[in-house]
Amino acid sequence: MASLKEIKTRIASVRNTLKITSAMKMVAAAKLHHAQQITVGMQPYEEQLHAILNHLLASQQVMETFDSALVADKEGFTAQTLPVKGDAKRVAIVAFSSNSSLCGGFNSNAIRQLTVIVQNLRQHGFQTADLDVYTVGRKVSDAARRMGLTIVGTYPDLAEHPNYEDAASLAQELIQSFADDRVDQVILVYNHYASTASQPSVFENYLPLVLPRPKAGTPSGGTTRGDAGDPNPQSSVPDTDSFCILEPSGAEVLQALLPKVLLLKIYSVLLDTNAAEHAARTVAMQIASDNAQKLLDELTLQYNKSRQQKITAEILDIVGGLQR
Repeated sequence: MASLKEIKTRIASVRNTLKITSAMKMVAAAKLHHAQQITVGMQPYEEQLHAILNHLLASQQVMETFDSALVADKEGFTAQTLPVKGDAKRVAIVAFSSNSSLCGGFNSNAIRQLTVIVQNLRQHGFQTADLDVYTVGRKVSDAARRMGLTIVGTYPDLAEHPNYEDAASLAQELIQSFADDRVDQVILVYNHYASTASQPSVFENYLPLVLPRPKAGTPSGGTTRGDAGDPNPQSSVPDTDSFCILEPSGAEVLQALLPKVLLLKIYSVLLDTNAAEHAARTVAMQIASDNAQKLLDELTLQYNKSRQQKITAEILDIVGGLQR
């Protein structure tokens, strides 16, 4: 049985740990709130970009003259379509994680998703040499290195301090590689912030871009705004040609708009990952604090019982001495 001194030492150690986990939880919660504010502040700009994009796509005249190598033109190609060797020669993967641990399964889930994507690509005929990996965060960078993948670029600072300029620089590098035919497809792997309690790992195709198209049966004069993420999927948008004159042409506007959408996408994913990290750390530190408090209560009870037993033993010794 542990001595009173040993139990007292453990109580002090657990109490110090509880202080640390409680402080980390408060810091993570504050950072999560800040990340949510940035995301909310960016939403109007993102929604307006999508609205303009959807307006242009609704125009039959614009779509007939529009041509861009950045846009997927394969039938049935979706955001979750993985390439097959032959259709694509080289694939780039952009994987996001955090720089530090103590955030539950956040990093392990992202690394597991990356592993699954790599395994699926290998089953589709790709070799390790056919994959270029960009890592945002030290944890996924270390994992990719252990997997023997070719790391083209690492961006640990972006995971710690997300900013639009550096995110745009990464996006431009990816776009340039795709435009120069150095890679045939770009895949994003990250943790999505669904809620404070849920941050599922997901993947999606970044390039070629899957544009929202007017649904079948939609009149030529409009399209549903739900394709662009509008909360009201039943509302309709009139044909671009019916309410405005575009100068330059709609196709040129769409051509200029696409890079902005692609740059914003990387920044949006970066903020999403950052919010997911802080949410995961908040939950992890809350669980750690709860466990520390539970252990502290158990140790305190054990200490009190041991102390009581010691006092009782001393009293019995005294009584026994008096009787003798």
